[in-house]
Amino acid sequence: MRVVVAVDSFKGSLSSLEAGGAVREGILRADPGAEVVVRPLADGGEGTVEALTAGMGGTLTHVTVTGPLGKKTDAVYGILSDQKTAVMEMSQASGITLVAPAERNPLRATTYGVGEMILDAIHRGCRRFIVGIGGSATNDGGAGMLQALGFGLLDEKGEQIARGAEGLAVLSRITKDQAVPELSECTFRIACDVTNPLCGEKGCSAVFGPQKGADAAMIQQMDRWLQNFAETAAKTFPEADPLHPGTGAAGGLGYAFYTFLHGELESGIRIVLGETKLETFVKNADVVVTGEGRLDGQTVMGKAPVGVAEIAKRYGKEVIAFAGCVTDDAKACNEHGIDAFFPILRRACTLEEAMDKDYAADNLAATAEQAFRLIRASRNR
Repeated sequence: MRVVVAVDSFKGSLSSLEAGGAVREGILRADPGAEVVVRPLADGGEGTVEALTAGMGGTLTHVTVTGPLGKKTDAVYGILSDQKTAVMEMSQASGITLVAPAERNPLRATTYGVGEMILDAIHRGCRRFIVGIGGSATNDGGAGMLQALGFGLLDEKGEQIARGAEGLAVLSRITKDQAVPELSECTFRIACDVTNPLCGEKGCSAVFGPQKGADAAMIQQMDRWLQNFAETAAKTFPEADPLHPGTGAAGGLGYAFYTFLHGELESGIRIVLGETKLETFVKNADVVVTGEGRLDGQTVMGKAPVGVAEIAKRYGKEVIAFAGCVTDDAKACNEHGIDAFFPILRRACTLEEAMDKDYAADNLAATAEQAFRLIRASRNR
């Protein structure tokens, strides 16, 4: 029996490859002759760097960058085995989890550190970038990132504007003559699973501003400033489109990637599935295994397990999923390619116990073993 395992991380417990390894162990207990291939899986958000880097023979790189409120912070990104591809999460440099709730202020939060991460990777020879942009503390339209990369975001005196959304209030013109030359050689795939435009009632300020500490007055100000940013950018980049789906992601960082760096705003799971070439493995499989920490009704909304199932069903493969927790509305997964799913907990326990790494791995392996004992028995009839 040939089995392909692609399981998303059990957040706070098991990484994607750790979870996949536990499933593999359980399958081999049930069928020692099985051929089991474990592939990394993520949806473009938290855990993507770890999954792709470890799963594709890369290395993790640490760099000190400017955090969202100006303090230095340690950021981690991956360089894949080709030595040309960097995998990043903007939240490493400008994430909301880096700012205490009482200190969150999108007027001052900057994406400058994201640009510093990119610069570091460029200096190490990378020219291809995969960047997840979820979980930002910022609403500066990516202005900070652009400044770090050498773009001029200038006021009427020709001086660089202040960092943070409030700097956009005095933006007069944008220059690119001092931008890092190597950017012309770079490509950017941006994992972006929101479709919000840059401005307006569905824009980043109105929709995501409140969770970053913005009140009603700040939202109106930031939306107006971002509109000015877009109008100013259009003078240098006539093709700039602030209405393009996803330009409002990460406080407008999606707009900066799309407009200034020609980044492609794509579904995170589609990027990961494409980069890991999962389809080439699924083609020859008998059974495909996927899963995540919590399987629920939201799983069908572009989450990793359903992305795996979609590929598997193109080739008529059986798909089963394992999860730490399964909710009542998870039955929607059965209508989106997952033939059967199984919670892995075998007894009542505390949340702390359930998330213990060793306990979760044991439960996952044991559940996989029993599921594949049944599959093996049914195939041997």
